[in-house]
Amino acid sequence: MSKEQATIPSLSIEKMIGELTSIYTKVINKGLSPKIVPSVMLWGPPGVGKSQAVRQIAKELEYSTGKRCHVTDVRLLLFNPIDLRGIPTANEDKTLAIWLKPQIFQMDPSDRVINILFLDEISAAPMSVQAAAYQITLDRVVGEHKLPDNCIVIAAGNRVTDKSVAFKMPKALANRLCHIDVKGSNDSWERWAVKNGINERVIGFIAFRPNYLMGFDAGNDDLAFATPRSWEMVSNILNLNGGDVKTSYSLIAGCIGTGAAVEFSSFCKLYDKLPRIDEIFEGRYFNVPKEPDILHALISSMTAYAREYKHDLRRISNSISYAVGMPADFSAVLFKNYCAIEKDYKEFLMKIPEFYKWFSTKGAHFNGII
Repeated sequence: MSKEQATIPSLSIEKMIGELTSIYTKVINKGLSPKIVPSVMLWGPPGVGKSQAVRQIAKELEYSTGKRCHVTDVRLLLFNPIDLRGIPTANEDKTLAIWLKPQIFQMDPSDRVINILFLDEISAAPMSVQAAAYQITLDRVVGEHKLPDNCIVIAAGNRVTDKSVAFKMPKALANRLCHIDVKGSNDSWERWAVKNGINERVIGFIAFRPNYLMGFDAGNDDLAFATPRSWEMVSNILNLNGGDVKTSYSLIAGCIGTGAAVEFSSFCKLYDKLPRIDEIFEGRYFNVPKEPDILHALISSMTAYAREYKHDLRRISNSISYAVGMPADFSAVLFKNYCAIEKDYKEFLMKIPEFYKWFSTKGAHFNGII
């Protein structure tokens, strides 16, 4: 961590989402304007998940406030200072210059909506553009144009030490922001991955080899390296081609690098040794593997199947009956994944006697996660 980040809090993506969602929800549900909360600056390495986190905050706010939440994503790196103010033109009698509001700031001001203005890559923007952001972050004003009272402002960028395109933030701008250093967390990423349909092979591999989630190293010149963002790219490739790693190996290596791709490809060969997942959920298969790598692969496959049949009480009950035969640490991982399928899914699981009994006797294995 650089000297600049040494004095600011470091939070996991999940904790950051939780804390920001909580304060925004309290403000909005009290009928107050979000502008009373300081604008937030998210610092973190490339690919850690800052952009996805802002969209997750929007989803959480929709759930907790009952309002529609719209995210306006502004990549400041692509802007000139004049772009933020708008295009000058003459007024009706051609005596004064007026500024046409940029389309990106055309937001719905109604009480039924929450707007999030996301100023991404702010640290990569030239100093002149960062200076133009002063008014936005503090006063919610852009030249003559005012952001609506229902607008939340969040900025994000890479650190100078990340060797990305980044300029040192001016003190005047920095003092207008609430700074948070965002760090990766395997547990929070796995819950996000389950909820958002990340390919089961990717989830299983990261559970088995957690050190491969974040392979970014500012001192390394590799072009392809593993990050939450590049693993999502791998997931999209696999979801499109039916999970065939062999035919997509070059594309996978192009996303995460050859070292990680070789390890990932080897892990995926374990899927040929797995029992049929549909038979487990139909209650027709009872033998539990003992090898840790196969168990990790099995857990990710069962999670993906459970996500598809999440409200089928019979199938979910059969899978839980099977899972209680796993070592407690592995069944805890599976049930933790189940609880991440959707919000409040734990309440559904507690209606299943086998899960209730397991949770009552071995729930400590969750370590307070749910």
